[in-house]
Amino acid sequence: MSDTSCKLYTAEQVRGIDSAAIDGMGIPGYELMCRAGRAVLDDARQYFPSTEHWLIMCGPGNNGGDGYVVARLAVEAGLKVTVCSLVDPGQLKGDAAIAHTDWKSSGGEVLSWPLADDLSFDLAFDALLGTGIDREVGGRYRESISYLNQLQCPKYAIDIPSGLNADTGVVMGCVVKSRNTMTFVGRKRGMYTADGQDHCGRISFDNLAIPAQAADRVQGNTGVLLTRDFLPELIKPRPRNSHKGSYGHVLAVGGAEGMSGAIRLCGEAALRSGAGRVTLATAPAHAAMINLSRPELMVHSTSGASELLPLLNDDHIVAAGPGFGKLNWSVSLLDGCMASDLPIVFVADCLYLLSERCLYTVVSRGICIVTTHPAEAACLLGCTVSEVQQDRVGCAQKIAKNYDACVVLKGCGTVVASAAGDYAICPLGNPGMATAGSGDVLTGIIAALWGQGLSGYEAAMTGVLAHAMAGDHAARENGEMALMAGDIT
Repeated sequence: MSDTSCKLYTAEQVRGIDSAAIDGMGIPGYELMCRAGRAVLDDARQYFPSTEHWLIMCGPGNNGGDGYVVARLAVEAGLKVTVCSLVDPGQLKGDAAIAHTDWKSSGGEVLSWPLADDLSFDLAFDALLGTGIDREVGGRYRESISYLNQLQCPKYAIDIPSGLNADTGVVMGCVVKSRNTMTFVGRKRGMYTADGQDHCGRISFDNLAIPAQAADRVQGNTGVLLTRDFLPELIKPRPRNSHKGSYGHVLAVGGAEGMSGAIRLCGEAALRSGAGRVTLATAPAHAAMINLSRPELMVHSTSGASELLPLLNDDHIVAAGPGFGKLNWSVSLLDGCMASDLPIVFVADCLYLLSERCLYTVVSRGICIVTTHPAEAACLLGCTVSEVQQDRVGCAQKIAKNYDACVVLKGCGTVVASAAGDYAICPLGNPGMATAGSGDVLTGIIAALWGQGLSGYEAAMTGVLAHAMAGDHAARENGEMALMAGDIT
């Protein structure tokens, strides 16, 4: 978390860091461009050592300038390079113009678009559009992106795949599908959520030796990229002189008749995540069965709020919603949970009930975590799933602000947001985790960590990361297609 390389930025914030380095610290822009070109050359030669003929597609701005620098350095290293520009190089300005001039001075040529169909390459570089794109790609840029994607060689994106929105991770009509991406100055948050991971491939980062003070001038909330190194920062070794009361008591509420699996998965995940005690409040039809099959769980047969209220003790973290359904029974239990002052993790059908009953003012008490998939988030916001996916970070932050809660928006690049506007993105996890019960496991993990002394935001971040890492381990053991929620516990 203290590592600035694991912070996430918007494109505007990255431009602010770049400007602070150039204007405030006196680092020439062309010097930064040359550092970027060197970083790309070294990285590409490491991961594609047998390639000999490179294609570099250059656009009109500094991203194209980066491409010209890579071309010049690659020729100096003994590689064959073909450069194609989508604009008249004479129109280039600033550092990009200098980069082009240096390429020409070294004897390099620039081909015009379109390229001949009979050319073949070992590696193709995308230096077309960079981070500035804010509308759908069209015209010759769309054609060139299609051309790159059809080449029978690996693609390497310089800074970001062209056509990918740097802030949202949404494809702007079309995008280069890269095997590798080298990004500079600051990590762009859109590369790690929504469509980003499918098109960036392996992501490398270089801050171009810009002093950390440049990032201090960034305006607005920055994000955190959750990596494996994050867990030891918050999960510390337990003292030997401790007992089960030291590690929290999770009360999981849910499991309507016919849905006992969800509440059991939640409870087992809480136990596996270190909760000292776990109690389930669930439907009478299967309460005894769960207790027999998993004796470590304390199970209470619960027909309604009157039987739930005695269980809501001061030391509980409540996990409300696993296997909830949309029954009168569910509404009664939700009312019981809401009548308490306990910290609550909300999940699944519980969220639909909150949305339908407009319980903003009831929920807004600063001790809630909302775990939601895009469809549930759309209900909470009164919008479409597509609108949620068009701005995952923004929507998670909006729900967090509306509910004065911490929010987990699940999906590719799960987003965690706080009511204060902070956010984190988890790049781990896999498609095999998109299976029934996986969210119930996540809820149990988060509730258990919250009960062990972490703040709600810390518990949500740590729980999301641990859940993703466990899912990746399970996928390696069983394969993504065969993965079940129980494998994650």
